[in-house]
Order: sequence, then structure tokens, then C-alpha cells
Amino acid sequence: MTDAAAGTTPRAGRPPKDGAAPAASDQYVQSLARGLAVIRAFDTEHADMTLTEVAARTDLTRATARRFLHTLVELGYVRTDGKTFALTAQVLQLGYAYLSGLSLPQLAQPHLEELSLKLGESTSAAVLDGTDIAYIARVTTRRIMTIGITVGTRFPAYATSMGRVLLAGLPPEQLKEYLAAAEIKPLTPRAIGTVKDLLAVLDKVRAQGWCLLDQELELGLMSVAAPVYHGAKVVAAVNVSLQAQSVAAKPDREAYLESVRKEIVATAERISSDFSSGR
Repeated sequence: MTDAAAGTTPRAGRPPKDGAAPAASDQYVQSLARGLAVIRAFDTEHADMTLTEVAARTDLTRATARRFLHTLVELGYVRTDGKTFALTAQVLQLGYAYLSGLSLPQLAQPHLEELSLKLGESTSAAVLDGTDIAYIARVTTRRIMTIGITVGTRFPAYATSMGRVLLAGLPPEQLKEYLAAAEIKPLTPRAIGTVKDLLAVLDKVRAQGWCLLDQELELGLMSVAAPVYHGAKVVAAVNVSLQAQSVAAKPDREAYLESVRKEIVATAERISSDFSSGR
């Protein structure tokens, strides 16, 4: 009986029993397949594992699993304390290589254009790449920042609305890796500048499912962001950029920001639906 037939989820890192790995040939590199299986063996419930646990979850011998794990350690994708192993934030680069291809930007672009037309504001999509966010799609109505933003532009993740949405969606171990690598400092007089403050903000973002940034990246700039999901995983974020002065001049500032929040969340949900269904 297959794992699916038994009503269980196939274990990470090994193919389902009814979908065996391709037979060895000059077109199939078994060592690469095994290395990827080791990476896939780690998940939220198995963030840290011993050598024995990795071997069991990948159907590899301990000796083989050890070689792959230590190779990944040397490459920077896995860390170890001598007893257990865990993925590092560098694995995010593998995901970025996929997300920065054509599928997600192409799916997001028409939704961003529709949102921009509705609100009359610039909209963007970004993914996490190391300690930065990288823009993968953009619709511009007018220039708000002193720095022009285009696809490929990068900003420190902690200082942006999309970055905070993406950081809030990280598993605890990956967030810990990010905090160890990032330099947290205030970029404007209104900005947070400590890890403690950032963690408090991320808790709030995680609980409410969106982020409002008020002049922390640059004075005069506000933005509202929401997460894009693939299944249960946050894979990207979308936002709307706003002029702080224009928002302050609104007769009912809070009601306006609430309407923007609803629009960006709804847009993120539509992109998530398209992306998850593979449209």
C-alpha cells in the first residue's frame, strides 16, 4: 500500500513508493538526487536532525548521509553543532532562483496593475534573498522615494513592509539565521533599530497577516504589504507605496488605510490562489 493510500503524507526527502526514482542512466545523476533529498528532509517539524534521523528520512545509509550532510555544510546550506544538523538561510537562494524566474512575476503583474489602477498608487512584489528583499515585479504611478525602484532593486528586509511580511513567515530556525546575519539599525528617526523591537513587530505582523510601514525606510514614504503563499508557505510579498503627506491629508486617515489594507490583502490572496494552482 502506498503512503497516500494509507492516508499519510510521504516523508520529506524520499519519493512516494508509487513514484520511484528514475532508473540510473547517463541522463540521471543519482548523487544530485540524493543531495536534494537530504535538503528536502528538513521541514518545520524536523528543523534539527541527527545523522541517524536524516539517514532514516532519506533511506540513505549513515555513511552516505554523512557525506552529503558534510558537503552541504561546506557549501553553506547546512550547519551543525557536531550532533545535529539544520538548514541555513542560504537555502533561500535556491527558492529565489525559482521565484525570480517567469512564473511568479508573470502571475503577479496583472494583479499589481489592477490594484495600482484602483488605488492610483505604485505597487510591487518582492521575495527574500539573503538579508534583503529583491523586487520581482513593479507598477509605478509616480516616484515617491529618492531612489528609483525597478525589478531587481534590493532593500534591507527588516526596514521594509514586504521584508517584514516575509520575515514573519519564516520558520523559527531560518529567522534565527537571518537575525544572526543581518545588521539591524534605524534608517530614519521613526524607525526601529534593535532585534528586540523587530521581533515584536514581526509578532504583530504574523498575527494580523499584513504590515504597515510608516516612514521607516525613508521619510515621507509609507507602505502596506501582505504575504503571497504557495500552499502554507510564504513565498513572496506584495505592497502599495503611499505618500505620508497625502495620507495625513485624508479626511479619515484610518478609514483610508483600512481600505488600502483590504485591497492589498485581497490582491495577495488572488496571486496566492493563481500561484498555488499553477496558472
